[in-house]
Amino acid sequence: MESGFGSDFGSGGGGGGKLDPALIMEQVKVQIAVANAQELLQRMTDKCFRKCIGKPGGALDNSEQKCIAMCMDRYMDSWNTVSRAYNSRLQRERANM
Repeated sequence: MESGFGSDFGSGGGGGGKLDPALIMEQVKVQIAVANAQELLQRMTDKCFRKCIGKPGGALDNSEQKCIAMCMDRYMDSWNTVSRAYNSRLQRERANM
């Protein structure tokens, strides 16, 4: 009986229980990307809520909706700019190694 936990790990062909390091690394990268996206969304939500919502109620008024939309757009634009600059710097540093 297989529990399913960790069943994605392995060499793909029943290779005697050996773990495939490339597969493990790929899964770790996916988990990190998901965690980063969740953190980005949480920070953006917190920041824009504090900035745009004066009195929480049952619904957002028109100005709150516009503020949140603009805040989220600016936050994502800023994050993308910083992310591109960071990745560019990493690539330059790797090339100089």
